[in-house]
Amino acid sequence: MLKRLPPSTLITGVLTIAVGYTGPFLIIVHAAQQAGLSSAQLASWLWAVSLGSGLSGLWLSWRWKMPVITAWSTPGAAVLLASLPGVAYPEAIGGFMMAGAAVWLVGVSGAFDALMKRFPPALAAALLAGILFRFVVELVPAARDHATLVLPMALAFFAGRRLWPRYALMGALLLGCALLLWQGGFNSTTSSDNGASGPLWTSPVFSLAGLSNIALPLTLVALTGQFLPGMAVLKNDGYALPARVPVSLLGAISLLLAPFGCHGVVLAAITAAMCTGPECHPDPQQRWKAGVVAALCYLLVAGIGGALVALLLLLPKALIMAAAALALFGTLAASLSAALGHDSQREAALLTFVVAASGVSIAGIGAPLWALLAGVGASAVLRWQPRLAARGA
Repeated sequence: MLKRLPPSTLITGVLTIAVGYTGPFLIIVHAAQQAGLSSAQLASWLWAVSLGSGLSGLWLSWRWKMPVITAWSTPGAAVLLASLPGVAYPEAIGGFMMAGAAVWLVGVSGAFDALMKRFPPALAAALLAGILFRFVVELVPAARDHATLVLPMALAFFAGRRLWPRYALMGALLLGCALLLWQGGFNSTTSSDNGASGPLWTSPVFSLAGLSNIALPLTLVALTGQFLPGMAVLKNDGYALPARVPVSLLGAISLLLAPFGCHGVVLAAITAAMCTGPECHPDPQQRWKAGVVAALCYLLVAGIGGALVALLLLLPKALIMAAAALALFGTLAASLSAALGHDSQREAALLTFVVAASGVSIAGIGAPLWALLAGVGASAVLRWQPRLAARGA
């Protein structure tokens, strides 16, 4: 299967996964800490998203002979930073299941392309930007309270964005760990269940809070923030994969693994570009092997999830928060650019952003749904006014 596997393809596949686990996964760790989840629940979450990403990526890359890179939903994890602390964990699991079912239905119905054309992309970007803003801004007080740790990490990150953009976050995290080692700042005590590994079933509870605060924003950001750019990356490099295939498969896998903590397995976008380009392999027909390597790495991590969680929990909360905020920086910038880049939707997108960033909760419904309702309503009004003026004329 992997005959004539050049070192560039092997290294690219491994680095694709290393980038995810040394940065974006800390968003999940931060969300779990915010919600007060146990290390056993976090280990199950890691097991579920790693297993789902590994199995789906292995099948898609092997079956279609394309470098199809799958991953957990990083924007979805950012949504959970805001929503998970206010929702009971069984209700969140119910929300994960509803989101997976919704993505699966969009995939099997073939409605993905039609839905993406009808829903204003500026509003989806503004919703994500508003959710992210609340946590990226935490970098400022963190830099004040932990200046000797956070400031060097931030400087290394932004310098890395200039010199080695793909590995900027990895470099900042390694620098932070080195500083902690020098300062003796690692957590010296951990809870007794840190060695827990593997699946932990949580019976789902289906509720309005789980639907409005978890399922709806997870579904929206998965479709617009992951599947849409993920398909674009494949298409731009000449890989014609029908959208129905990955959307339906990943929705089904997310649904099945949700009771174990999987908040969503989706197409990767930024890290996928590492495997679809010529730096992976000069022959486009051979780059699918990088997808297989990445998938096998996911499955390896799934087997040692408890040990990885125990290691991550040695990191102090300040480092995890800083790394998570830096990991969200690029996504926030791209979301703001997409949200405010369309003149016709700018005001509606700005309203969506403001409501989402406020974190307001009314009648048990969190800010993401209110932000969507406000944005869609404002967009409808803005489209309606020119028609009235035209009739009057």
